[in-house]
Amino acid sequence: MYLVQMRKTIELLLIICVLYACEQESKQHNIKQVSWKSKELTDKDFSNYYRGKTYLPVYSHIYHVHEHRTFDLTTTISIRNVSLSDTVYIFKADYFNTVGENIRQYIKHPIYVSPLETIEIVIDEEDEEGGSGANFVFEWAMENDKNPPLYEAVMISTYGQQGLSFTTRGVPINE
Repeated sequence: MYLVQMRKTIELLLIICVLYACEQESKQHNIKQVSWKSKELTDKDFSNYYRGKTYLPVYSHIYHVHEHRTFDLTTTISIRNVSLSDTVYIFKADYFNTVGENIRQYIKHPIYVSPLETIEIVIDEEDEEGGSGANFVFEWAMENDKNPPLYEAVMISTYGQQGLSFTTRGVPINE
């Protein structure tokens, strides 16, 4: 009797897991990722626009236990237009390593970010090129300086039973 009851419980749990997985899969299909290529601009005049630069610290890894042991991280960089009505234009999204070398440029032509839109850059956990002192520098423009874009990074990793996550936020560069 006990084995029959246990088998029915396991079957019920499997059905619930399958239904949950199907629901999660259908939710994932409803997420629309925007192609940066479709957001490129080639002939817009930005001479009368307010321009800014933002520095965003990120981490490819952090140290734990001692300086020779690292914890690798996946990094999601969010470029958020916090304006309800104005478009943000991004000219540069350059990735620098710990010693300040420009190791990657994500934008070849200016792109636009619509009001309340967020676009992302993901640095894979296996990509250690940036190091513990990696950072981004963004150059951007808007018609005014009322609601500058928000730059945030979320770093996360799991290893066995250990999980780690934290965030950083961009700061203006005033040069």
